[in-house]
Amino acid sequence: MRSAAEADREPAAMSVSGAAVWAMAGQYLAFAIQFVTSVIISRLFLTPPEVGLFSIGLSAAMIASVLQDFGLTRYIAGLRTVDAAARQRCSSVALLFSFVVAAIIAACAWPIAAAYGQPGLVQIMLIIAAGYLVLPFAVVPMALMARTMAFHGQFAVMVGSALAQGVVALVLAWAGYSSFALAWGCLAANVARGMIAQILRPALPWPLRFDGLRPILSAGSRLSTLYASGALGTRTPDMIVGKILGLVIVGLYSRAVSLSDQFRMLLSGAIGSVFFPAFARIRDRGDPLGPAYLRVVAGYTAVIWPGMAGLALAAQPIVRLLYGPAWIGVSPLLTIIALAELLFLAMPLQTDIPILMGRLNRVLVYNFIDTTLSISLLVAGCRWGATGAAASRVAYGVGWLLLYARFLHQMLDYDIKAMARIYAKSGAATLLAVAPLILAYLYWSGPATIGLLALALATLGGVGLWLAALLVLRHPAVDDLVALAAHLPFGRHLAPLRLRAARSA
Repeated sequence: MRSAAEADREPAAMSVSGAAVWAMAGQYLAFAIQFVTSVIISRLFLTPPEVGLFSIGLSAAMIASVLQDFGLTRYIAGLRTVDAAARQRCSSVALLFSFVVAAIIAACAWPIAAAYGQPGLVQIMLIIAAGYLVLPFAVVPMALMARTMAFHGQFAVMVGSALAQGVVALVLAWAGYSSFALAWGCLAANVARGMIAQILRPALPWPLRFDGLRPILSAGSRLSTLYASGALGTRTPDMIVGKILGLVIVGLYSRAVSLSDQFRMLLSGAIGSVFFPAFARIRDRGDPLGPAYLRVVAGYTAVIWPGMAGLALAAQPIVRLLYGPAWIGVSPLLTIIALAELLFLAMPLQTDIPILMGRLNRVLVYNFIDTTLSISLLVAGCRWGATGAAASRVAYGVGWLLLYARFLHQMLDYDIKAMARIYAKSGAATLLAVAPLILAYLYWSGPATIGLLALALATLGGVGLWLAALLVLRHPAVDDLVALAAHLPFGRHLAPLRLRAARSA
């Protein structure tokens, strides 16, 4: 472990593209571990009602968990320097709120279990609550790593915690612990996360320091209000579906949402964590953020639109081949939810950018409207069962896009015509990417019978057409994608392609 003097010295930040490669590598490997774990557990050990029970408990806990970070990640990222005193204050606040979060989750365990008529929710929520007592040991170290774009450290934390969660959940599921195996896996992940983070970037919450907390509490209270509002929109769906439609449906619905979220985070989560400090640098230089935001939109839509469209089309064979017949009800829900993601990905960083530009109070209002829209549409959609609940996400996506598009344009003043050209090129690349799978369904084998080989060949063909489309259309994301690839083994051979892409942009 490094000395305190060493910890006070901030290392030089790596480049944005280099940081993105490390962040994506950690995201991909952690995703692979979590995905394989979920497939094995769902196929061999747990049923939809068992997964549904855990999903309700986790969703309830995650609403309170927004207080855990208390905006410290964004607060630390916005500081010009972080000395030992600032680090101790932030660590003390993180520890304090860990007890608040754990107490709230524990206090809600019995009432929620009674509301759903599921006594097992009490123990599940208590196990999850225990995990938040150790999470503060990771909050500040992870924020410091993100601040300096030290994503090689975050790579170790993400992969280590995913391994701990996967191993514990698998062993306990095999031993017959049912839904509780997933809860113990969450606890193991938080323990591993805190230990690894402290080894790599020490920031222990003692000696406790509570002087000079006004700036932290002022920023944290507003950010936590924003995150709490957002959590109501993103974490209550499992609770609402479970209450209205029952454990079986919420098990299927939560699995569909989880698959969609995991795939989206696989492609976008790491990039988003890199772009916030990168945008902070642009802001500090006084440069306009509009052109930079267009590059972000280009990257998101060029990569994630084709991925989510492919997931939507391949939902039935993916669920059938990976999870087995017991989970086949997930596939139609996954198709609808994955298509809804195309709308949400059209305007990325919708809360990060306003926070960075000091528009927190205004984005709070927008987020409240956003959350109200999400919950209202979901409750209405549940009248038509699981399909109606999933379809409500599409209607919500349309409203969400209309809500935030004007807001972001007013702040960033980006070129609307340039944005439209990006959407058109990304849309064309998306259509070409899924064309081989559509043709395979029409002339080879339908989604109910297509095999793994045919699915893999169609996917490879789609990737080839997608790459060709990006180059032929001179998509503005090409240069950034090649810059990322240049950090991979043998990536230096792509330098001529990067130069040609830059000239054609």
